[in-house]
Amino acid sequence: LCQNLSWIFNNTKDKTSALIRLAKWYEKVRQATFKSFNTIARTMSIHYMNILNYFDNRSTNASAEYSTLK
Repeated sequence: LCQNLSWIFNNTKDKTSALIRLAKWYEKVRQATFKSFNTIARTMSIHYMNILNYFDNRSTNASAEYSTLK
């Protein structure tokens, strides 16, 4: 599941494909019932629209978030 999620982010070029692949990944996590994946799966389901923005230009706002932590 970890490797599959990494593959999605490294190899998916558009939001539509990302949405489909992430939904399938989420379903695999749900079916696997691994408690260790519950947090990330919940985060993905709550924030999926913001997460999908990554696939627009393959960037994040991590630097902006990091600067607010200082």
